[in-house]
Amino acid sequence: MGRRLYARCRSDPALKFRPRLWPRSLSGQMALVIAAALFVAQAINFTLLLQERQRARIDGATGPVVGRIADAIERNTFGDPSRSDRGRVRSVAVSPVAPGGEHRPDIERSLRTALSEAGIKIGRVETEVRTLAPDDQRLRYTGKERRERFRRAGGELMIAVERPGRDWLVLSVPWFRGEDMIFWHLVSQTIVLYIVVLVPVLVAARQISKPLRALAGAARGFRPGEPAEPIEGRGPQDVRDVIAAFNALRLRVTAMLDEKDRMLGAIGHDLRTPLAALRVRIESVEDETDRARMADTIAEMNRTLDDILSLARLGRPSEPPTEVDLAALVEAVVDDFLDLGEEVAFEERARLRMRLRPSLMRRALRNLIENALKYAREVEVQLAEAPHQVTIAVCDRGPGIPEARLNDVFEAFTRLEHSRNKDTGGIGLGLALARAIVREAGGDIMLANRAGGGLTATITLPR
Repeated sequence: MGRRLYARCRSDPALKFRPRLWPRSLSGQMALVIAAALFVAQAINFTLLLQERQRARIDGATGPVVGRIADAIERNTFGDPSRSDRGRVRSVAVSPVAPGGEHRPDIERSLRTALSEAGIKIGRVETEVRTLAPDDQRLRYTGKERRERFRRAGGELMIAVERPGRDWLVLSVPWFRGEDMIFWHLVSQTIVLYIVVLVPVLVAARQISKPLRALAGAARGFRPGEPAEPIEGRGPQDVRDVIAAFNALRLRVTAMLDEKDRMLGAIGHDLRTPLAALRVRIESVEDETDRARMADTIAEMNRTLDDILSLARLGRPSEPPTEVDLAALVEAVVDDFLDLGEEVAFEERARLRMRLRPSLMRRALRNLIENALKYAREVEVQLAEAPHQVTIAVCDRGPGIPEARLNDVFEAFTRLEHSRNKDTGGIGLGLALARAIVREAGGDIMLANRAGGGLTATITLPR
């Protein structure tokens, strides 16, 4: 069965296993939502800060350059072309900017705009970021580590401005690549923000989800009639209100079931009294055939009444679970049928200790065997043991049941008249009662048609 289910899951696209990205717990969902919101907010913040930083760096680099060029042109004072003094405007014939160097088009556009607004006629504007040489005299007073950091950060920005038909004005200014530094600064800021925000959120969500998990466990473990302590109200007031409502609901449900049991007991007593009186009165009937039929009718009414009361009271069994030998229990039920002259086969097995309600389990097995004997002369009962479960199979060679209606027979008051003998007795409660008993014990009953004809009813119980 496991292989068939696995193959079906592999072949059905709707049942294929996919990784779970959305957490199921409340704390996980809250943490994921807040983490995603923080990520979006920080991404927007990153973008705005980087843009603002870039604009500030460009303005800081172009503003003084425009002032120095304008002042040098106005006073006609240019530095020595053979030297590369930082900040001095030099006049050269050819642009010293290397074509394959690291250019800054954004600074070039900003300089062209600023110089045009200052009334200076220019041609091309070229820039190049240069790394300072290890023996650069401007680094002679800095430490080794700081000097290397300056060299990796860029060092200086070479700017060349063409005056059409005349010369190139060249100067260099300090320039450092600060994008990496601000990026890692923002990353560390985000990590701190995540820790500061997510940790309290996870703690608060856990305080909310813990009482909710306790409430869910109490709801799953609720058994009418069994003593249970009320759940302690913890967490926020909303959660406390839910827990208090569940405690009150459990009391109301228990009270309603108690009232139902009292009503069913009264109904059973009121019905059995006239049936007992009828059983006494039919003794005066002279015709033995009529008297036997009347007695059978009264016995059938008593069995039906027992089934109805048992099915209605099954949720609150009075019999406590005990340690029993399941093999001996099955053998005792089979012996009862053998004493009645029925052909029921069972192979004796070793002791099999299990904890269950023996009277109810005996009744469930008896119902299955009776149901099989109605449609077949011979019935075989098999008991098998597996590592984590025990199975009891009741096999017959009757007409079987259509595949489409194998589950319908477990509904109360359901009889498949078209698939089985119409003359059989009962009102359709035997299988319903058997499944209810087995499920109350934590197991289940499955029906399957046998190869060659017949039906197999399998009880599966956990160990």
